[in-house]
Amino acid sequence: MKELVVISGKGGTGKTSVVASFAALARQAVLADCDVDAADLHIVLEPRVLHREDFSGGKVARIDPAKCTCCGACEAACRFGAVLTVEAPDGGEQRCYSIDELACEGCGVCAWFCPEKAVDMIEAVNGEWYISETRHGPMAHARLNPGGENSGKLVTVVREKARELAKERGSELIICDGSPGIGCPVIASLTGADMALVVTEPTASGSHDLERVADLTAHFDIPTAVCINKHDLNPEITAKIEARAEERGIKVLGRICYDTAITEAQMRRLSTVEHSDGAASREIKELWERAARELEIPAEGR
Repeated sequence: MKELVVISGKGGTGKTSVVASFAALARQAVLADCDVDAADLHIVLEPRVLHREDFSGGKVARIDPAKCTCCGACEAACRFGAVLTVEAPDGGEQRCYSIDELACEGCGVCAWFCPEKAVDMIEAVNGEWYISETRHGPMAHARLNPGGENSGKLVTVVREKARELAKERGSELIICDGSPGIGCPVIASLTGADMALVVTEPTASGSHDLERVADLTAHFDIPTAVCINKHDLNPEITAKIEARAEERGIKVLGRICYDTAITEAQMRRLSTVEHSDGAASREIKELWERAARELEIPAEGR
């Protein structure tokens, strides 16, 4: 089983469009949308959810009003302002307290300092993960709640479920749509992968962030390749990216030209290669064939 992770040093470079097309071109691949903070692969692939479960990535405080004596120790200890003042249950003038779950960081300090042990640390529901079927095969994906914690942990869950699906279906390839940047979700997306394909663009920020994500993949010793999207919008920076990639020993597997067909495909909830056979579509097909050769897997579609 091989695992290809498509990532980007910054958002908006087109990695999800590349993954969607790879899904259409691959043979018996399992898909994993690891961009849990802003998942959007489902927009193109329109998955039918077969199974869903809550994801708990941490804990949140809760005050038991039957035990609380309204002493205020929790309010004094909380540095996040998560302890709210409320009216006493009996309508008296004494101040009592409750927890703002959106502000609570789950650190447990309030529970530690409560003399009555009236604060419990309970599992927090931070999102959901799903097993779905798409027109191009099975997919593991997830949704992190706004402001939810532990996105890296949720990414790990998604990848584990994708591996389970691959074993069940006898699939030889997992294609992951990774998170942008270099943070915890990206590290969780990359760990143990067979290859990282970095989709970048010919801009100053694209070039800079490519360097950062290449440093990350080098740290974890993950074979890395580059694709330059919209390469024709700035040939000068494209040439600089290619030269820098060569210096670092990173293969440039392909270029994708600027093509309005990519946007048109998204509007129709199709991958680029399903929508048209234009210039961008042909270049994505060539990119897939080169990536398949690097992974030593068949490139032909189903």
